[in-house]
Amino acid sequence: MRIAIAGANGRMGRMLIEAVLNSGDMQLAVALDHTGAASIGHDAGAFLGKDTGIIITDDLNQLSQADCLIDFTRPAGTLSHLQACVANNCKLIIGTTGFSDEEKALIAAAGEKIAVVFAPNMSVGVNVALRLIEMAAKMMNQGFDAEVFEAHHRNKVDAPSGTALAMGEAVAKAWDVKLDEVADWTRYGETGAREDGRIGFSVVRGGDIIGDHTVFFCGDGERIEITHRSSNRTTYAQGSLRAARFLKNKDKGLFSMHDVLDS
Repeated sequence: MRIAIAGANGRMGRMLIEAVLNSGDMQLAVALDHTGAASIGHDAGAFLGKDTGIIITDDLNQLSQADCLIDFTRPAGTLSHLQACVANNCKLIIGTTGFSDEEKALIAAAGEKIAVVFAPNMSVGVNVALRLIEMAAKMMNQGFDAEVFEAHHRNKVDAPSGTALAMGEAVAKAWDVKLDEVADWTRYGETGAREDGRIGFSVVRGGDIIGDHTVFFCGDGERIEITHRSSNRTTYAQGSLRAARFLKNKDKGLFSMHDVLDS
């Protein structure tokens, strides 16, 4: 399977390139970076001391040479890549977060033309945690308060993280409510006593934290915590390759990591 990588010179892009080169069943076909990036014109494997023959480019038409693009960039870049993938009949895996509802609708529309895996987190462990959270929330829909905590590195630009939002959505789905109608995004000053049925969010940004997430179910006399911690980003890369393998025989459709893990 011929793989393209977006953000090829970024930390995640490099990890994805290394994972593809070491995969045994995939071939690095295209390496993309944004126009004006210092990496343009350099070999995609230079950071590994390898000559791959794949030169980093900003030419999105090169996606015609790939079967699937893996994208962990930012919303504006991903949406540009989305259009190029549709134009070049290239499948797409999106690990980018921070999309608006309108932008998510554009991704869904693209799924009618090409195969797309769109997930706030590609980690297998995170997606298992999401299942556990939904199961727990169904059984603790009375007498328990739900809180979502997340911590990331100081350079993360969106908050709460896409994974934290997915965890909140898992609780809301189990409680048969809409997250936006029950979420407490911030607390400051005289907030009063907590209302039943609310889902609270707390965010930490600092240092080089890769990603910590915990959902608390707090009742009288007891508390359950479901936690996932990332110690490195290889889990995201390996999950992305698993998603690419899932898409190999898919022509179109919008899929989640739950679809990938259930296959």
